[in-house]
Amino acid sequence: MRIGFVGAGRMGRPMIQRLVRAGHTVRAVGRSAAARAAIAETGARAVETVTAAAHDAEAVVVCVLTDDQVREVCLGGPLLRAVRRGAVLIVHTTGSPATVAAIAAASPDVGVVDAPVSGGPHDIAAGRLTVLLGGADEAAERAQVVLRAYADPVLHVGPLGAGQRVKLVNNALFAAQIGLVADAVRLGNQLGVDEATLLAALPHASSSGRAVTSVAGKGAVEVFRASVSEFLRKDVTVARALVAELGADLGILDAAIDAGIHPAERS
Repeated sequence: MRIGFVGAGRMGRPMIQRLVRAGHTVRAVGRSAAARAAIAETGARAVETVTAAAHDAEAVVVCVLTDDQVREVCLGGPLLRAVRRGAVLIVHTTGSPATVAAIAAASPDVGVVDAPVSGGPHDIAAGRLTVLLGGADEAAERAQVVLRAYADPVLHVGPLGAGQRVKLVNNALFAAQIGLVADAVRLGNQLGVDEATLLAALPHASSSGRAVTSVAGKGAVEVFRASVSEFLRKDVTVARALVAELGADLGILDAAIDAGIHPAERS
């Protein structure tokens, strides 16, 4: 398949590499000479503009950092005018469901899907990234031809925007779980158990889960929190805005999220 790629960064570059290895032809945007050299090392063709990346592509992947960047690329720039009729546009960036809805409204002849991910570059390299896919059945099916190169499982969770909604719930829950781990460590300290000892033990007990094992892998709550706070703060902000817009309620997740993403001085 001919694929255009926008966002060849920390997550995008290993995706491109897997796509090339799977036999796809990839053109990826590189704004600088260094970025284009890094793209070329993956076996993809480096281009300077989104128009060049999208030209004649059967699928276009957008994997930028923020929702505002998605809007800038897709709604404020020339990308949608360059995407061919009948192509599929895959948005990996976690953001508001309203963004992909606006993109779809602006490009009725393109199959738009939202495909936020769970995992990191090491999961992409291993082909085990989790993708939460939202979109019409036909567009989702075409998107999976691309996504299967680096993702397993690919979970089609509903119509356009559903992937973002599930991802925002996931990240709210994960942030809350980090908050619970932080308070568990605080409790351990009060009981005379140091953090290193506690984190070495909990992954083997009934309290274990992704948050516990992730924190334990970094060796300390604050070290792990520092490694994920940029992404979690961004996504939690979007989740809270969506909750407010819909008149929903985070319930007990709210306080736990604050404990998860904000270092707290508590005794």
